[in-house]
Amino acid sequence: MKKTLISSYNEINDTFIGIIDGEKGYCADYGISQGIYLGINNSNYPTAVIVPQASEVLNTSKETLENPNVKININCDDIYIYFDMCIENTKICSIKCKNNFGIPKMECLIDSNI
Repeated sequence: MKKTLISSYNEINDTFIGIIDGEKGYCADYGISQGIYLGINNSNYPTAVIVPQASEVLNTSKETLENPNVKININCDDIYIYFDMCIENTKICSIKCKNNFGIPKMECLIDSNI
């Protein structure tokens, strides 16, 4: 499935937030990696990505994080969550973690350019 991403980066607080367009918040957030959190709705689907201290966590410059051309790919199965984040078609983050959160099987591309 494809969804539209609304992303923002606050340089002063060094925080990246990406929200799926049309979603109204989340009921839980889960740390999928050190410093990367997924906001989950009441159906256990991801609705937001939150990254405090983003330039450090994602090991990239603040200037890169200000670019609005962001794509996030989230794939889940019964065992793992696969999370990839690209800015301006350059992969800046790739994570594989245990799916201990009850997120259902899914493949979702969240793109700021849809």
